[in-house]
Amino acid sequence: MEVAVLLFDNFETLDVFGPVEIFGRLVDLYSIKFDSLNGGNINNKHGISILTSKLEEITENVEVFLIPGGIGTQKEVDNPLLIRKINEIAEYSNYVLTVCTGSALLAKTGLLNNKQATSNKRAFAWATTNGEDVLWNKKARWTVDEKFYTSSGISAGMDMSFGFLADKYGIEFARRIAFELEYHWIEDKNNDTFEAE
Repeated sequence: MEVAVLLFDNFETLDVFGPVEIFGRLVDLYSIKFDSLNGGNINNKHGISILTSKLEEITENVEVFLIPGGIGTQKEVDNPLLIRKINEIAEYSNYVLTVCTGSALLAKTGLLNNKQATSNKRAFAWATTNGEDVLWNKKARWTVDEKFYTSSGISAGMDMSFGFLADKYGIEFARRIAFELEYHWIEDKNNDTFEAE
Protein backbone atom coordinates (compact mmCIF):
# COMPACT_ATOMS: atom_id res chain seq x y z
CA MET A 1 0.00 0.00 0.00
CA GLU A 2 1.30 3.42 -0.92
CA VAL A 3 2.00 6.26 1.49
CA ALA A 4 2.20 9.42 -0.60
CA VAL A 5 4.07 12.16 1.26
CA LEU A 6 3.44 15.72 0.11
CA LEU A 7 6.50 17.98 0.19
CA PHE A 8 6.89 21.71 -0.40
CA ASP A 9 9.72 24.12 0.29
CA ASN A 10 10.34 24.65 4.01
CA PHE A 11 8.44 21.61 5.24
CA GLU A 12 9.12 20.67 8.87
CA THR A 13 11.66 17.84 9.06
CA LEU A 14 10.12 15.74 11.87
CA ASP A 15 6.61 16.23 10.47
CA VAL A 16 7.80 14.14 7.54
CA PHE A 17 10.42 11.80 8.91
CA GLY A 18 8.65 10.87 12.15
CA PRO A 19 5.73 9.23 10.33
CA VAL A 20 8.01 8.03 7.51
CA GLU A 21 10.17 6.15 10.03
CA ILE A 22 7.05 4.45 11.40
CA PHE A 23 5.43 3.50 8.10
CA GLY A 24 8.79 2.77 6.53
CA ARG A 25 9.51 0.03 9.06
CA LEU A 26 6.43 -1.83 7.86
CA VAL A 27 7.93 -2.83 4.52
CA ASP A 28 5.48 -5.70 4.10
CA LEU A 29 2.56 -3.28 4.37
CA TYR A 30 3.63 0.11 3.05
CA SER A 31 5.81 1.76 0.42
CA ILE A 32 6.79 5.42 0.75
CA LYS A 33 6.74 7.93 -2.10
CA PHE A 34 7.63 11.64 -1.93
CA ASP A 35 5.66 14.01 -4.13
CA SER A 36 5.49 17.75 -4.80
CA LEU A 37 3.53 20.00 -7.09
CA ASN A 38 6.23 20.27 -9.76
CA GLY A 39 8.52 17.38 -8.83
CA GLY A 40 12.28 17.70 -8.46
CA ASN A 41 14.28 18.56 -5.35
CA ILE A 42 12.41 20.08 -2.42
CA ASN A 43 14.42 21.78 0.32
CA ASN A 44 13.80 22.96 3.85
CA LYS A 45 15.52 25.31 6.26
CA HIS A 46 17.34 22.41 7.96
CA GLY A 47 19.26 21.72 4.77
CA ILE A 48 17.24 18.62 3.86
CA SER A 49 16.77 18.09 0.12
CA ILE A 50 14.53 15.34 -1.22
CA LEU A 51 13.92 14.30 -4.82
CA THR A 52 10.18 14.15 -5.48
CA SER A 53 7.79 13.04 -8.19
CA LYS A 54 5.04 15.29 -9.51
CA LEU A 55 1.70 15.15 -7.72
CA GLU A 56 0.01 14.62 -11.08
CA GLU A 57 1.75 11.24 -11.31
CA ILE A 58 -0.09 9.93 -8.25
CA THR A 59 -2.58 7.26 -9.22
CA GLU A 60 -5.72 6.38 -7.34
CA ASN A 61 -4.15 3.60 -5.26
CA VAL A 62 -3.06 5.80 -2.34
CA GLU A 63 -3.65 4.23 1.05
CA VAL A 64 -2.30 7.16 3.08
CA PHE A 65 -1.82 10.75 1.92
CA LEU A 66 0.48 12.48 4.41
CA ILE A 67 0.50 16.29 4.56
CA PRO A 68 3.20 17.79 6.81
CA GLY A 69 3.41 21.30 8.17
CA GLY A 70 6.21 23.77 8.59
CA ILE A 71 6.77 27.42 7.85
CA GLY A 72 6.24 26.69 4.16
CA THR A 73 2.51 26.21 4.76
CA GLN A 74 2.13 29.96 5.29
CA LYS A 75 2.97 30.46 1.62
CA GLU A 76 1.35 27.33 0.23
CA VAL A 77 -2.14 28.01 1.62
CA ASP A 78 -2.31 30.72 -1.04
CA ASN A 79 -1.20 28.41 -3.85
CA PRO A 80 -4.44 27.49 -5.67
CA LEU A 81 -2.79 24.84 -7.85
CA LEU A 82 -1.44 23.00 -4.80
CA ILE A 83 -4.70 23.29 -2.88
CA ARG A 84 -6.59 21.89 -5.88
CA LYS A 85 -4.21 18.90 -6.11
CA ILE A 86 -4.44 18.28 -2.36
CA ASN A 87 -8.22 18.26 -2.69
CA GLU A 88 -8.13 15.84 -5.61
CA ILE A 89 -5.69 13.39 -4.01
CA ALA A 90 -7.35 13.57 -0.60
CA GLU A 91 -10.71 12.72 -2.17
CA TYR A 92 -9.53 9.38 -3.53
CA SER A 93 -7.02 8.45 -0.83
CA ASN A 94 -8.21 5.89 1.68
CA TYR A 95 -6.82 7.97 4.56
CA VAL A 96 -5.46 11.50 4.89
CA LEU A 97 -3.05 12.31 7.72
CA THR A 98 -1.85 15.82 8.50
CA VAL A 99 0.90 16.93 10.85
CA CYS A 100 1.18 20.36 12.48
CA THR A 101 0.06 23.16 10.16
CA GLY A 102 -0.49 20.66 7.37
CA SER A 103 -4.08 20.74 8.60
CA ALA A 104 -4.31 24.34 7.37
CA LEU A 105 -3.59 23.15 3.82
CA LEU A 106 -6.25 20.45 4.07
CA ALA A 107 -8.70 22.87 5.70
CA LYS A 108 -8.23 25.25 2.78
CA THR A 109 -9.74 22.60 0.46
CA GLY A 110 -12.99 22.54 2.44
CA LEU A 111 -12.70 18.80 3.07
CA LEU A 112 -12.45 19.37 6.83
CA ASN A 113 -15.61 21.45 7.02
CA ASN A 114 -17.80 20.24 9.90
CA LYS A 115 -15.11 17.75 10.91
CA GLN A 116 -12.90 17.57 13.99
CA ALA A 117 -9.33 18.74 13.45
CA THR A 118 -6.35 20.15 15.29
CA SER A 119 -3.04 21.80 14.51
CA ASN A 120 0.18 23.07 16.05
CA LYS A 121 -0.73 24.94 19.23
CA ARG A 122 1.89 27.64 18.63
CA ALA A 123 0.38 28.35 15.22
CA PHE A 124 -3.20 27.51 16.14
CA ALA A 125 -4.59 31.04 15.74
CA TRP A 126 -3.20 31.24 12.20
CA ALA A 127 -4.04 27.67 11.17
CA THR A 128 -7.68 28.01 12.15
CA THR A 129 -8.18 31.05 9.90
CA ASN A 130 -7.86 28.69 6.93
CA GLY A 131 -11.02 26.79 7.78
CA GLU A 132 -13.74 28.69 9.58
CA ASP A 133 -16.20 25.80 9.29
CA VAL A 134 -13.77 23.24 10.71
CA LEU A 135 -14.48 21.97 14.22
CA TRP A 136 -11.06 22.92 15.58
CA ASN A 137 -10.03 21.13 18.78
CA LYS A 138 -7.21 22.93 20.56
CA LYS A 139 -6.91 20.36 23.35
CA ALA A 140 -6.38 17.31 21.13
CA ARG A 141 -3.01 15.71 20.48
CA TRP A 142 -4.59 14.29 17.33
CA THR A 143 -8.09 13.90 15.97
CA VAL A 144 -9.87 11.30 13.87
CA ASP A 145 -12.98 12.10 11.84
CA GLU A 146 -13.88 9.54 9.22
CA LYS A 147 -10.77 9.06 7.06
CA PHE A 148 -9.13 12.29 8.21
CA TYR A 149 -6.46 12.26 10.91
CA THR A 150 -4.96 15.58 12.02
CA SER A 151 -2.25 16.09 14.61
CA SER A 152 -0.75 18.86 16.68
CA GLY A 153 2.81 20.12 16.44
CA ILE A 154 5.80 18.24 15.07
CA SER A 155 6.28 15.12 17.27
CA ALA A 156 2.50 14.65 17.49
CA GLY A 157 2.66 13.30 13.96
CA MET A 158 4.35 10.22 15.36
CA ASP A 159 1.69 9.79 18.04
CA MET A 160 -1.00 10.12 15.39
CA SER A 161 0.75 7.59 13.15
CA PHE A 162 0.81 5.06 15.96
CA GLY A 163 -2.84 5.89 16.63
CA PHE A 164 -3.61 5.19 12.98
CA LEU A 165 -1.83 1.83 13.19
CA ALA A 166 -3.73 1.02 16.38
CA ASP A 167 -7.03 1.77 14.64
CA LYS A 168 -6.11 -0.45 11.69
CA TYR A 169 -4.19 -3.31 13.29
CA GLY A 170 -4.89 -3.13 17.03
CA ILE A 171 -3.24 -1.32 19.89
CA GLU A 172 -0.75 -4.10 20.69
CA PHE A 173 0.55 -3.93 17.12
CA ALA A 174 1.11 -0.17 17.46
CA ARG A 175 2.73 -0.58 20.88
CA ARG A 176 5.11 -3.17 19.50
CA ILE A 177 6.29 -0.86 16.72
CA ALA A 178 6.68 2.02 19.20
CA PHE A 179 8.76 -0.25 21.45
CA GLU A 180 10.97 -1.25 18.51
CA LEU A 181 11.58 2.45 17.86
CA GLU A 182 12.25 3.07 21.58
CA TYR A 183 9.55 5.73 21.44
CA HIS A 184 7.26 6.66 24.32
CA TRP A 185 3.98 6.87 22.48
CA ILE A 186 1.44 9.33 23.90
CA GLU A 187 -1.64 7.16 23.48
CA ASP A 188 -4.23 9.69 24.65
CA LYS A 189 -5.25 11.60 21.56
CA ASN A 190 -7.56 13.90 23.49
CA ASN A 191 -4.97 15.65 25.67
CA ASP A 192 -2.04 17.53 24.23
CA THR A 193 0.27 18.47 27.09
CA PHE A 194 1.72 21.26 24.93
CA GLU A 195 -1.66 22.99 24.64
CA ALA A 196 -1.15 24.96 27.86
CA GLU A 197 2.37 26.14 27.01
